This record gives sequence, C-alpha cells and structure tokens, in this order.
Amino acid sequence: MYKICIKRLSDFFIALILILILSPIFIIVTIGLFIANNGNPFFFQKRPGKNGKIFSIVKFKTMNDKKDREGNLLPDEERLTSIGSFVRKISLDEIPQLINVLKGDMSLIGPRPLLVQYLPLYNSFQAKRHDVRPGITGWAQVNGRNAISWEEKFNLDVWYVDHISMKLDLKILFLTVKKVFIREGISADGHVTIEPFKGNEK
Repeated sequence: MYKICIKRLSDFFIALILILILSPIFIIVTIGLFIANNGNPFFFQKRPGKNGKIFSIVKFKTMNDKKDREGNLLPDEERLTSIGSFVRKISLDEIPQLINVLKGDMSLIGPRPLLVQYLPLYNSFQAKRHDVRPGITGWAQVNGRNAISWEEKFNLDVWYVDHISMKLDLKILFLTVKKVFIREGISADGHVTIEPFKGNEK
C-alpha cells in the first residue's frame, strides 16, 4: 500500500510544502548563481527514471562552462564556482529537484538518477534500481554518497528497492539531514564528483 499509493501522495504534498518554505532560499541562490554563471543558474540533464523512462532533471548549476584553448571543458574542480562550492557543500543544489518530484519524475527517497549512457552498462541486478522512481536522496546517499564504490552504491540501491517502507524512508530522511550538517560523503577521494561508471568487469 505504501509503495503503490501512499509514497507518491506524500512525495507530492511534502515537495509542495518544501518549495513554499524554501522559496526565499531558492530565490537568493538563483540570483547568486545567475551572476556567477553569466545568466545561467540552472543545470538540466536527461536522466533515466522509473522503468528507464527518460526525463530532464533540474539542479542548481554549481560549475561554470569555462573551456581550454582547444574548446574542451576544464576539469570539474576548476569550473566549480565559489558560490557553487558553498551550495554543493550544504546540498542546496538539489532543491530544484522538488519540481521533478511534483511532476512525478522523481521521489523524495529512492536511488539517485544517474546518466543515460550508463543504461546499457548495468547487469540485470543493477538494473533493478529502475524498478522505482529515482530520489533526491537515498539509501546509498546516507551510506557514503560519492565516497563509496559503484558496486557498493548499486548494492545499496537494489537493497532499498527490495525493502521500501515508510519506516525506511523516514530513517533515510533523518540521516540525510544529519549528513548535510556534517558534510559527509560529498566528494570521492578528493574529487569534486565521483569517477564515471565504466561498466562491470568481465
């Protein structure tokens, strides 16, 4: 009952309430990133949702688009703006995804939506992470986030899919708030973002 009906209804109403409460922060961050990113405060990217259905995720844009002399984007750590670094440290970059939750593309809690190009790289076990809506936060995020390996991340994602409950979602929500305050697991071994997933070893 919770997985089929209650979870979606609670996602919608909680996301709506959070958008209203966080609207002052949303406006301030939007203005700051508008200035830092030359008029582009938002980041849009195609991501796979439930059953692999593609949707456009929206986040605050924490990195600029500076390129080298050959026209290639500079490394992530060189493009991360000062305000973008602050926004990312306290996870404010995730706030716009509440819009995705309202639309039904995402849930508040679930496996994080990864890149579309990873879809053909999953094995049958890992692909089970798409049996539910992706989330703003999830079991993998409160158990290491970007500081754990891809194998660990997928194992945690699938474990969540197999054990969804209101009690588990409330636990993840509580742990997420806790980890935002202690800024744990945001970067992986000194990198701004986790290393790309390259598939499973044969």
